Amino acid sequence: MKGKTVVITGATSGIGEAAAGKLAERGARIVLVARDKSRGEETLACLRKRAPGLAHTVHYADLTRILEMKRAAAEIAAAEPRIDVLINNAGALFSARKLTGDGLEYTFALNHMAYFAVTQGLLPRLMASAPARIVSTASAAHQGATLDFDDLQLAKSFGAMKAYGRSKLCNILFTRELARRLDGTGVTANCLHPGFAATRIADESGGLISRFAGLAKLFAISPEKGAETIVYLASSPEIAAATGQYFHMCRPIAPSRAAQDDRAALSLWEASAALAGLDA
Repeated sequence: MKGKTVVITGATSGIGEAAAGKLAERGARIVLVARDKSRGEETLACLRKRAPGLAHTVHYADLTRILEMKRAAAEIAAAEPRIDVLINNAGALFSARKLTGDGLEYTFALNHMAYFAVTQGLLPRLMASAPARIVSTASAAHQGATLDFDDLQLAKSFGAMKAYGRSKLCNILFTRELARRLDGTGVTANCLHPGFAATRIADESGGLISRFAGLAKLFAISPEKGAETIVYLASSPEIAAATGQYFHMCRPIAPSRAAQDDRAALSLWEASAALAGLDA
């Protein structure tokens, strides 16, 4: 990873922070996208200590807002002459349905639309830097989920785990369609299930979700263990040509049948582009 630049969202805690640290130790220059300035500066200081002299940097944005997603991507693209790896990792679980300032359901906005919009904004730079890689954190929580394109925002029947599972299904379908569109460009796109790791993902959910997550974390794997597949997909020469796949424990596995639906992947892409005000 020496001489390479890695952009990563959701890297101020949990598996994102662990992955950023491991990649920095291997020689990568890390460009963080963070929401909280205090955590961003703390993570940046840790990276500079673990891997000094690499000019690690951080950009701040609220990735629940479309304009912020676009602004962050535009600023990074303007600041970086090349981007070798983009890691989409920011995500959260919300116990109640609430809307962002754009009128999007929070889970869908942060866990999927941020992946979509930030990737779209950085694609020209990634393609110009090819060979390059896009890595997106999905989850086994997609199992059993299906998309209702008449109710992507879950206005009719919201459930916290239902919304989360759907958003993770979106991550896999997004990766599938992205890989198809990037065929022949030298840019690969893969996603992964990191395993259930002890992270902050449900800490601010509230209600029974936060209580249950707190207990479940007693049996969870470490963030470092959860980050292993992210690091593998971002750096391993073994999978340099792999694209459009879903990984767990550094191996490709089959996602659910719904996650292999090419028509759904295309429909999701078109719906996402419309919501983001981007060309499909």
